[in-house]
Amino acid sequence: MATAGSKASEQSKPLWLLAELTYRCPLQCPYCSNPVEIAKFREELSTEQWITVLRQARKMGATQLGLSGGEPLVRPDLEEIIAEARQLGYYSNLITSGVGMNEARIAAFKEAGLDHIQISFQASDEELNNYLGGTDSFKHKVEMARLVKHYEYPMVLNIVIHRQNIDQMENIIEMTGELNADYVELASTQYYGWSKLNAAHLLPTREQLRKAEAIAHTYQEKFKDRMRIIYVVPDYYEDRPKACMNGWGSIFLTIAPDGSALPCHAAAQLPGLEFPNVKDMSIDAIWNDSEAFNKFRGFDWMQEPCRSCPEKTKDFGGCRCQAYMLAGDATAADPVCEKSPDHAALVSEVERLIADGGDAGTASQPIVFRNMKNSRRYAG
Repeated sequence: MATAGSKASEQSKPLWLLAELTYRCPLQCPYCSNPVEIAKFREELSTEQWITVLRQARKMGATQLGLSGGEPLVRPDLEEIIAEARQLGYYSNLITSGVGMNEARIAAFKEAGLDHIQISFQASDEELNNYLGGTDSFKHKVEMARLVKHYEYPMVLNIVIHRQNIDQMENIIEMTGELNADYVELASTQYYGWSKLNAAHLLPTREQLRKAEAIAHTYQEKFKDRMRIIYVVPDYYEDRPKACMNGWGSIFLTIAPDGSALPCHAAAQLPGLEFPNVKDMSIDAIWNDSEAFNKFRGFDWMQEPCRSCPEKTKDFGGCRCQAYMLAGDATAADPVCEKSPDHAALVSEVERLIADGGDAGTASQPIVFRNMKNSRRYAG
């Protein structure tokens, strides 16, 4: 049954479906947003189960489909899932590192009806790119990006920005221009999963951020007629929270590889919530009736200062996962907000992380790369 506070979302629909097909991945990026417990996710939904998810979500109103991971290319049934998505009427977006892709597969995706391919780079420098990804992948990524353009997909490149690569901002954007990108996402690291473990290695200094932001704005103007550049400041340096996922259980639905249904990809870390599984419940029941999806809908759950804040209809109290990680309470105001009683503690934490990282970004603890060995260590 729906819980108190859900009335404002009774007419909402899961318009955006993120299908995390697998957590398997050939890369070992230390900023990965996958849960550190990836070693526990050995059982994945079958092809038939994923197709059932697509059909049920489409019936609920979903139109945008993200095919993500891990690395979705490791799924041999990816073309079959894409073909079903096209038949159902989704606009489908493959979110990939490009590792494991080749021209034959790109052509097969085109034949199956894929609309959009987004390729990620770790850096503009080959050595740093390969170090961060844990594999010799840079040249292959460049080749795949050119093939994506050849097959007339929208050219979308994603580069996660953090302390290790932010000083390459100009070179990164120049690289995307050389590859004739149509869209560039300069995605500041969000501190969930593996990136939370590595925050001292990843959080840029204010000076780095100031310089990078100025460069991004310069190139936004320079390339405005040929390429759209999207750049967002890291949450930890904001004084107002973003409208995370456009509100909890508002339009976004994530399905994890094992079938767990989540309002956002990081929500599984929240204590006291049992997230339903598509193996046990329909998408309709999950979206409308489950306690987890109704938990933070509306405004009844809010504490002060959110409850009486006029901005609550714009930011929905910010990020619940961030509130839990930084304030220890998922119902608290997002500490990013300067009105939050925990904001000063976040400012102090940022200062600590910067000091820990040092001028060269070498933290007191070694960087933790995303892999099964490290997953078992941190997942217990």
